[in-house]
Amino acid sequence: MKVICVNGNSLTLEDLVKVSRENYKVELAKEAIERVSKSREAVDEFVEEGKVIYGITTGFGKFSDVLISKDQTKELQRNLIVSDCCGVGKPYSEEIVRAAMLLRVNALAKGFSGIRLSTLNVLIKMLNKGVHPVVPEKGSVGASGDLCPLAHIVLVMLGEGEAFYQGKRMKGFEAMKDAGIETVELIAKEGLALINGTCVLTAVGALAAYDAKMVAKLSDISAAMTVEALNGIVDAYDKRVHEVRPHEGQINCAQNMLNLLAGSKSTTRQGEIRVQDAYTLRCIPQIHGASRDAIDYVIKKVTIELNSATDNPLIFSEDKEVISGGNFHGQPMALVFDFLSIAIAELANVAERRIERLVNPALSRLPAFLVKNGGLNDGLMIPQYVAAALVSENKVLAHPACVDSIPTCANQEDHVSMGSISARQSREILNNVMHVLGIELMTAAQAIEFGAKEKLGKGTKVAYAKVREYVEPVENDRVFHIDMHECYKLVASHELVKAVEEEIGELK
Repeated sequence: MKVICVNGNSLTLEDLVKVSRENYKVELAKEAIERVSKSREAVDEFVEEGKVIYGITTGFGKFSDVLISKDQTKELQRNLIVSDCCGVGKPYSEEIVRAAMLLRVNALAKGFSGIRLSTLNVLIKMLNKGVHPVVPEKGSVGASGDLCPLAHIVLVMLGEGEAFYQGKRMKGFEAMKDAGIETVELIAKEGLALINGTCVLTAVGALAAYDAKMVAKLSDISAAMTVEALNGIVDAYDKRVHEVRPHEGQINCAQNMLNLLAGSKSTTRQGEIRVQDAYTLRCIPQIHGASRDAIDYVIKKVTIELNSATDNPLIFSEDKEVISGGNFHGQPMALVFDFLSIAIAELANVAERRIERLVNPALSRLPAFLVKNGGLNDGLMIPQYVAAALVSENKVLAHPACVDSIPTCANQEDHVSMGSISARQSREILNNVMHVLGIELMTAAQAIEFGAKEKLGKGTKVAYAKVREYVEPVENDRVFHIDMHECYKLVASHELVKAVEEEIGELK
């Protein structure tokens, strides 16, 4: 059985992917169990002593000055969950819900939240048995944590709400019963511990960042195929050029281009056909490299967040102290996911311009729209339109969400991050980018039919062959939507990157 052992401190992005997409099981490390138990003991002491502590013996938000009696603590926690279930929009995918559940488990495992071990184990059982709450995408402002979406997860723990189980959408209590998982009755601090954190927005953005890393590699591959078709000049990728401006992403991308094009008889040297290429070919390392560096930065920040305690208040059991802070605030993730959106949008921007160079006879020696009998056939005219539409949409989506803030909770929460919007936008942009790269692969492969087919480099030869497993060359007009969808599937599967790396080694 494939298992990820969770201790609150060492979860990796790869672990997140294994649990969310490959259904790895989850178990708590021994030291995490001890920390969780000590934290809960501290909370029980505070309740018995009648201490005034936010969210334990008081109301929430603007109601933090309202004292709650000991016999009302269960009702307080239940009311928090049901009143916060206000999400709208379509449900998050099961992989995102699983990722969010894992992140909440890992945050609670740090032992600063005061949850009972038995309650935490219910959440773990739901993950391991595949009970996935129905969580609407919209409704979080990314401060006070992802209150709304996380409440929808907890609602199923109470035997309410809805969940997906074994491919069916059903009532929460039915899913829990069918899976053989006991429901819970929350006691002091537990509701707040479960929903006061950045786990949903981080889950969405973290998976996008993971995929962006692969998409950056794929961008180099699709660009290299375009360079082949346009007899691109390889001097611009010479390592000496990049060593005197030593940005890591730029250096790595230039090396990737040289490795992909190694042995090509279609590429040229400066002065053979022309002195310089247009920027979309010549500046591939600088453009792709900048996005690569941004993606790496995002992943570093995400890895910190994966292993952070993001609720409030925090229980420091060793010191018998409770501190109200602001770790629930999503700004650290909102900023980086907005950055991620810009970085990956640029990969599509430059890819669309390369597509234009391939289909425009004024910019190449290739036939118009890469088809014989042009006029009778439109060829790949409209796929470029689609790429342009997606790139334009990305420019709208890449507007930073975190620069906006609307105060909530009667102005008690007077600055919010809107980080959940940042994360969702990065995911949507990434999907558009994958479509654009699919179109470039299809277009470049068609362009290669006109003279470069037998002259390809070591990496581009593999890439061309893989594309041809999905789409045939274009002789006459057909329903290109089908071809475009096939190339999107090739991009999304990561199969192309794996095939190329098997031939030339790992792309940097």
